[in-house]
Amino acid sequence: MQGEERPGQPVQPGENPAVRSAVSGVYDWMGAVIFSLIAVTLAFAFLFRVVGVKGDSMNSTLSDGERLIVTRLFYRPERGDIVIVGRPDGQPLVKRVIAAGGDRLRIGEDGVFVNGKRLDEPYARGTTASGGFGTQEQAVPEGCAFVMGDNREHSKDSRNMAEIGFVRESDLVGRAVFRFFPLSRARVLS
Repeated sequence: MQGEERPGQPVQPGENPAVRSAVSGVYDWMGAVIFSLIAVTLAFAFLFRVVGVKGDSMNSTLSDGERLIVTRLFYRPERGDIVIVGRPDGQPLVKRVIAAGGDRLRIGEDGVFVNGKRLDEPYARGTTASGGFGTQEQAVPEGCAFVMGDNREHSKDSRNMAEIGFVRESDLVGRAVFRFFPLSRARVLS
């Protein structure tokens, strides 16, 4: 093949077209890899974040050590969402939105009620005590959310009004959309 001419690409003396083709292929491959790395980096810088679950407050929905992909693009809290709450100490909390701004909430021995309707909470474990929240109906302030862990007896959450209370939407890092680690439990979170 050496010395063979192709239209539009003159062959220089001593040049092998197969080598030229291989080098061109390597450059194309490297360009695709670099572009992909830049795209993934930008996506995680602006659209997504990886968060690790610490503790047992979300058992059995999520377990200690699991890793989540969180989206923060145009996020507004909705009942049932699994969210990440940013904390001043840098340790994010993984919780579930129970009520959003404008909702009326009551926690009693007979269950959790939002806007007068008892929540169906198949994900909740343990007894849901009202804690420092009290048993009287309260309105969730606009721009805030009320969050609880699924493992109700082992969760530090909005019921602790002195330490957490109503969470400002601006303190929500985003909504967990996918559990990717461990691989055996990988799934979309709804």
